[in-house]
Amino acid sequence: MQYDCRIEGDLLVCTLTPDRALRDVVFCCSGMATMAPVSGGRLVKSLGSYTEIALPSLEAGQIHHLKIAYTGGYKPANRAWMPMGSYLRHADEIIALPPTPLGRRPAAPISAPPLVGLALAPQPSVWRPTGQSVSIDGFAFNDQALDAVAKLADRQNMMFRGSHTVKIVQTDLPIDAYALTIAPEGITLCASSYGGQFYAGITLLSLLQQGQLPCGEIIDTPRFGWRGQHLDTARHYYDPASIMALLDLMALLKLNRFHWHFADDEAFRIELDTLPELAQKTALRGEGQVLPALFAGSPCEGGTYSKETVRTIIDHATALNIEILPEIEAPAHALALTTIYPDTRDPGDNGTEASVQGYKRNALNPAMPRTWQILEAIVDEISALFPFNHLHLGCDELPKDTWMSSPRARALMAEHRLETTHDLQGWTIAKLAAYAVSKGQRPAAWEEAAQGSNGGIGNNAILFSWTGQGPGVDAARAGYDVVMTPAQHVYLDMAHTDDPDDWGASWAAFVDLPDTIAWDPVPDSTVADNIIGVQGTFWSEFTTQDNQMWPMLMPRLLGVAMMAWQSDHPKIETLQALANMYVIGRNGRVSLCSS
Repeated sequence: MQYDCRIEGDLLVCTLTPDRALRDVVFCCSGMATMAPVSGGRLVKSLGSYTEIALPSLEAGQIHHLKIAYTGGYKPANRAWMPMGSYLRHADEIIALPPTPLGRRPAAPISAPPLVGLALAPQPSVWRPTGQSVSIDGFAFNDQALDAVAKLADRQNMMFRGSHTVKIVQTDLPIDAYALTIAPEGITLCASSYGGQFYAGITLLSLLQQGQLPCGEIIDTPRFGWRGQHLDTARHYYDPASIMALLDLMALLKLNRFHWHFADDEAFRIELDTLPELAQKTALRGEGQVLPALFAGSPCEGGTYSKETVRTIIDHATALNIEILPEIEAPAHALALTTIYPDTRDPGDNGTEASVQGYKRNALNPAMPRTWQILEAIVDEISALFPFNHLHLGCDELPKDTWMSSPRARALMAEHRLETTHDLQGWTIAKLAAYAVSKGQRPAAWEEAAQGSNGGIGNNAILFSWTGQGPGVDAARAGYDVVMTPAQHVYLDMAHTDDPDDWGASWAAFVDLPDTIAWDPVPDSTVADNIIGVQGTFWSEFTTQDNQMWPMLMPRLLGVAMMAWQSDHPKIETLQALANMYVIGRNGRVSLCSS
């Protein structure tokens, strides 16, 4: 079987040349959004972006063209929009078709002037050089935080341990802040916390890779306490080693919050004792599975994370001064839950609402007792598993008019004097947040959780502003703590450019390196006290192999890190110069090239 696909205008044109006659054959694939055939086949089934198209009888050697279009106003922007995981179903046979070539085209070195200052991302608050430098073989110390840096260095094949003495002094500095005095005779490290000592070690590690160590005084304090990166492991299952490699990269950039998105419409990845069927039945997607090959790179793939694996990842993060924020995702983005537990939906609900991803009936119904049994069981186990005591509840992209055709939901709304979908969502997420609080958790949610006549989620929740900064500013004015993660600047799954040979999504913007710092996390000084951080985000709709993540994250993660740490606005020249230094391999290993 010969197979090729290309983009022609707004269409995906797939060319098939079978090596034998095929009858009653069905072309199966997924994509970035909902799709439908224009010519060369007949739509027989779709679920979100997963599409099955019946083809006419094909003869051996006969060239057949299948033309497919995205629906809902979407148009293919680049190679990431090509059909994913394409295969043919022929009788009882599955014929896997060649994948779209993976990854972004190799990036050329970024044109930038020589770096002024220290070769560090993020840049330190204060640098007072003496003009001297010292050539050393590494550092000598007896300290748990610096030992964690040494182990990180070993994993990256970087030098760190040696004979140059590091004296550690406990001083009254803010959390994660540090001061370093570097001199030929030794180094003095001042900090008040494990994080401060660890980040001082990261600074020493980074400088050591450049050659001679510059002498002087560094005083460094982060702007925000929340400096995060998100990863969607629901759409694509990442090997635990890849997650730990991401944590290593985050630590090198002084990021300290990992937002683990393991639950969504397509899967619930963590194995639970009380709901074992949830992970078991959504672990794999594809032929013969509960859910078809949504966002898959082959006819069947996936995986789950055992509690033992999760604890290993937590321990790895803890050593790197990173807390993990788990996200369970409710009430929408719950296709996996409503499929496994259909009694979380009102059987009398005949509504036709659909999510932006094309899923119908993907929201849990708060009027159903089973919904609360399921959600409370999930909160119980996830809260007990993760030590951060923060729990992200989701609450984004609820389809318009959800529950409005549900008699049971309507009765619940009448009981609580609620009028709209947003009102019922606000009531639902506030109830779920209150339960999370009862389990010792501080709730978090996406920006939509502030909606509703009740004022939204409440319960001292943290809100994540993603469609832009406006909703975050509004939430901050309402008294919420807010993490800024605007899609136009720090959604690292967005394509870098409009080049059709690029890779990534484009619904929010094209986000190139300069865009990651072309904004101010605190656009209104009156809400500064309530904006607690900055976070990058990576969704995995088009990721079919772990190594596709790295060229999307880097070098743009440098911009996220600099915006999260530095009090002064990063200079584009500095960002571009640093981008040429931080080189990342296909396995996530970082190399620091000389400036």
